[in-house]
Amino acid sequence: MTIAEIENEIVEEFEMFDDWMQKYEHIIDLGKSLPMIDEKHKTEDKIIKGCQSRVWLHSELIDGKVVFTADSDAIITKGMVALMIRVLSNQTPDDIMTAKLEFVEKIGLTQHLSPTRSNGLLSMIKQMKLDALAYKNKLV
Repeated sequence: MTIAEIENEIVEEFEMFDDWMQKYEHIIDLGKSLPMIDEKHKTEDKIIKGCQSRVWLHSELIDGKVVFTADSDAIITKGMVALMIRVLSNQTPDDIMTAKLEFVEKIGLTQHLSPTRSNGLLSMIKQMKLDALAYKNKLV
Protein backbone atom coordinates (compact mmCIF):
# COMPACT_ATOMS: atom_id res chain seq x y z
CA MET A 1 0.00 0.00 0.00
CA THR A 2 1.10 3.54 -0.64
CA ILE A 3 1.43 6.10 2.15
CA ALA A 4 -1.64 7.95 0.82
CA GLU A 5 -3.71 4.73 0.84
CA ILE A 6 -2.70 3.97 4.43
CA GLU A 7 -3.47 7.56 5.47
CA ASN A 8 -6.95 7.32 3.92
CA GLU A 9 -7.54 4.03 5.73
CA ILE A 10 -6.62 5.66 9.07
CA VAL A 11 -8.87 8.68 8.40
CA GLU A 12 -11.79 6.31 7.67
CA GLU A 13 -11.04 4.35 10.85
CA PHE A 14 -11.11 7.48 13.00
CA GLU A 15 -14.36 8.68 11.40
CA MET A 16 -16.08 5.66 12.97
CA PHE A 17 -15.57 7.09 16.46
CA ASP A 18 -18.04 9.56 17.93
CA ASP A 19 -15.79 11.38 20.38
CA TRP A 20 -12.19 11.89 21.37
CA MET A 21 -12.30 9.44 24.27
CA GLN A 22 -13.01 6.66 21.77
CA LYS A 23 -10.24 7.93 19.51
CA TYR A 24 -7.77 7.95 22.42
CA GLU A 25 -8.79 4.39 23.28
CA HIS A 26 -8.13 3.41 19.67
CA ILE A 27 -4.68 5.04 19.79
CA ILE A 28 -3.94 3.16 23.03
CA ASP A 29 -5.05 -0.12 21.40
CA LEU A 30 -2.73 0.58 18.46
CA GLY A 31 0.12 1.04 20.93
CA LYS A 32 -0.70 -2.28 22.61
CA SER A 33 -0.54 -4.04 19.25
CA LEU A 34 2.83 -2.50 18.33
CA PRO A 35 5.32 -5.33 17.78
CA MET A 36 8.00 -5.37 20.47
CA ILE A 37 11.26 -3.67 19.58
CA ASP A 38 14.32 -5.82 20.10
CA GLU A 39 15.74 -4.97 23.54
CA LYS A 40 19.18 -4.39 22.00
CA HIS A 41 17.72 -1.33 20.23
CA LYS A 42 16.44 0.28 23.43
CA THR A 43 19.58 2.36 23.87
CA GLU A 44 20.16 6.06 24.57
CA ASP A 45 21.14 6.77 20.96
CA LYS A 46 17.76 5.43 19.77
CA ILE A 47 15.69 7.75 22.00
CA ILE A 48 13.87 10.45 20.04
CA LYS A 49 14.93 13.88 21.21
CA GLY A 50 12.05 16.27 21.84
CA CYS A 51 9.62 13.74 23.26
CA GLN A 52 8.58 14.16 26.89
CA SER A 53 8.17 10.38 27.16
CA ARG A 54 10.94 8.02 26.28
CA VAL A 55 10.49 6.77 22.72
CA TRP A 56 12.97 4.39 21.15
CA LEU A 57 12.98 4.28 17.35
CA HIS A 58 14.99 1.81 15.32
CA SER A 59 15.12 1.67 11.55
CA GLU A 60 16.78 -0.51 8.99
CA LEU A 61 16.78 -0.71 5.22
CA ILE A 62 15.42 -3.99 3.87
CA ASP A 63 15.09 -4.51 0.12
CA GLY A 64 15.12 -0.76 -0.53
CA LYS A 65 12.43 0.01 2.06
CA VAL A 66 12.79 1.49 5.53
CA VAL A 67 11.42 -0.71 8.30
CA PHE A 68 10.76 0.95 11.66
CA THR A 69 10.31 -0.57 15.10
CA ALA A 70 9.69 1.42 18.26
CA ASP A 71 8.60 1.43 21.87
CA SER A 72 7.64 4.02 24.46
CA ASP A 73 7.19 4.14 28.20
CA ALA A 74 3.92 6.09 27.78
CA ILE A 75 0.80 4.38 26.42
CA ILE A 76 -0.55 7.29 24.30
CA THR A 77 2.89 7.99 22.88
CA LYS A 78 3.29 4.31 22.05
CA GLY A 79 0.01 4.52 20.14
CA MET A 80 1.16 7.62 18.29
CA VAL A 81 4.41 5.97 17.21
CA ALA A 82 2.42 2.86 16.20
CA LEU A 83 0.34 5.10 13.90
CA MET A 84 3.47 6.62 12.37
CA ILE A 85 5.03 3.19 11.85
CA ARG A 86 1.86 1.96 10.21
CA VAL A 87 2.08 4.81 7.70
CA LEU A 88 5.83 5.05 7.10
CA SER A 89 7.30 1.59 7.68
CA ASN A 90 7.97 -0.55 4.60
CA GLN A 91 8.10 2.50 2.35
CA THR A 92 10.98 3.78 0.24
CA PRO A 93 13.23 6.52 1.61
CA ASP A 94 11.95 8.93 -1.08
CA ASP A 95 8.30 8.24 -0.24
CA ILE A 96 8.93 8.77 3.48
CA MET A 97 10.81 12.02 2.91
CA THR A 98 8.10 13.48 0.68
CA ALA A 99 5.11 12.24 2.72
CA LYS A 100 2.89 15.14 3.76
CA LEU A 101 1.19 13.08 6.52
CA GLU A 102 -2.05 15.01 6.20
CA PHE A 103 -3.92 12.31 8.12
CA VAL A 104 -2.57 13.78 11.38
CA GLU A 105 -4.56 16.96 10.77
CA LYS A 106 -7.54 15.18 9.19
CA ILE A 107 -8.16 12.95 12.22
CA GLY A 108 -7.82 15.96 14.53
CA LEU A 109 -4.78 14.63 16.35
CA THR A 110 -2.93 17.95 16.46
CA GLN A 111 -5.89 19.77 18.02
CA HIS A 112 -6.40 17.13 20.71
CA LEU A 113 -2.83 16.59 21.87
CA SER A 114 -1.19 18.54 24.63
CA PRO A 115 1.59 20.86 23.39
CA THR A 116 4.26 18.49 24.72
CA ARG A 117 2.70 15.46 22.99
CA SER A 118 2.28 17.49 19.81
CA ASN A 119 5.99 18.38 19.92
CA GLY A 120 6.76 14.72 20.53
CA LEU A 121 4.78 13.71 17.45
CA LEU A 122 6.67 16.26 15.36
CA SER A 123 9.94 14.90 16.74
CA MET A 124 8.92 11.34 15.77
CA ILE A 125 8.10 12.44 12.23
CA LYS A 126 11.34 14.41 11.96
CA GLN A 127 13.43 11.44 13.14
CA MET A 128 11.70 9.01 10.77
CA LYS A 129 12.30 11.37 7.84
CA LEU A 130 15.94 11.87 8.90
CA ASP A 131 16.44 8.09 9.00
CA ALA A 132 14.93 7.85 5.50
CA LEU A 133 17.27 10.58 4.27
CA ALA A 134 20.26 8.75 5.73
CA TYR A 135 19.25 5.54 3.91
CA LYS A 136 18.65 7.43 0.67
CA ASN A 137 22.16 8.86 0.86
CA LYS A 138 23.57 5.37 1.38
CA LEU A 139 21.77 4.15 -1.73
CA VAL A 140 23.19 6.86 -3.97
